[in-house]
Amino acid sequence: MHTLAYMMGFGWGPYGGWAPWLLLVLFPALLGIWAAWRVKSVFGWASKIAASCGMSGAEVATEIMRAHNITDVSVEESHGFLSDHYDPKAKVLRLSPDVFNGRSVASIGVAAHEAGHALQHAENYGPLTLRSAVVPMAQAGGVAANIALMIGMFAFALIGPKLGVPMLIIGVLGLSAIAVFQLITLPVEFDASNRAKKILTTTGILSAGEETAAMHRVLNAAAMTYVAALVSTLGTILYYLLIIFSGSRRN
Repeated sequence: MHTLAYMMGFGWGPYGGWAPWLLLVLFPALLGIWAAWRVKSVFGWASKIAASCGMSGAEVATEIMRAHNITDVSVEESHGFLSDHYDPKAKVLRLSPDVFNGRSVASIGVAAHEAGHALQHAENYGPLTLRSAVVPMAQAGGVAANIALMIGMFAFALIGPKLGVPMLIIGVLGLSAIAVFQLITLPVEFDASNRAKKILTTTGILSAGEETAAMHRVLNAAAMTYVAALVSTLGTILYYLLIIFSGSRRN
């Protein structure tokens, strides 16, 4: 039990104690929770601000793509809160009910962001192409990380570093694949938001002042969730690397 407690950050070895666990695992996880809460909160606030253009999210997304000569991408209503995404394989822009039907600044901002992904695809935007290519790697990495880290923790505690360390290394490699995907995702999401901000502002779909300011807040809050996810993954990787390094020294 002492070894398992040590791994979780409760021991007294050179990498034990609360500090590594708090700094590398708990705080990033709390950051992610805060970012998710903030985007829901800001979206809810901006949803109460009616857009003067009177258009729905679906209409705005369709208009943006039409203006950029994109005619082979359909817009569909999806299920779930903020489940909005662009499917490059199916060439379908799926908007959650609140965004698809909504006529608020929040709905239009999110719809324009997703339309930005369709524009990226039409222009063969490099980071989007790269992200699509590494999706299988990230999915496999997630499965490997979940299994290997769980086995590694118990092996480390019950058998020792000899078996635990190799399993933890596999788990870290899986997490690294996820981190690569998340890192590539950042420029993709930031670029889509920048496109949305520019289009909505220059075309007058949203009026200057309160509407554009609220739209900026929504998209900035959404972008923070991707940053928080990467920070959380990197913190977890560093935490397990400390355990692996300590276990290798003991071994």
